[in-house]
Amino acid sequence: MLSAAHVFETVWKLPPCALCLHQREAYWAAGSIALIAAIAERFRDDVLSQRAFALLLTCAFGAGAVIGGFHFGVEYKWWPGLAACAGGGNYDTSADLLGALSKSMDVPACDKVAWSLLGVSMAGWNTLISLGLMGVSFTRALTPSPVTD
Repeated sequence: MLSAAHVFETVWKLPPCALCLHQREAYWAAGSIALIAAIAERFRDDVLSQRAFALLLTCAFGAGAVIGGFHFGVEYKWWPGLAACAGGGNYDTSADLLGALSKSMDVPACDKVAWSLLGVSMAGWNTLISLGLMGVSFTRALTPSPVTD
């Protein structure tokens, strides 16, 4: 998903809004959890650890679904966005990435659908994909692979 976002941004020149960047944070968290899980599995391969990491991934993808769903609602004017969603202003994020982007390009407003497929915006697709990944992660937490020696 991060690669797809990067393609939309660089190839198709669709800069991210404030909520787009927040949606990416969930995938960065999930990637970090998966990396730590892979490293931990080398040292401690047990069912409890597998379930714990799968539940952490479930939470990360759940957060992504919530953020994506919120963004989708903002795009379709169901509720207002964040203060940083107006576009073109000064933005403050945890990584200050949006601030750097706003200096180098026009930052779009969060309530504008920049791209859609089958009538669903990128935020909507992100919500659906995050929900799917959340389901896969939760299923994995319920049925971890057997530990082998």
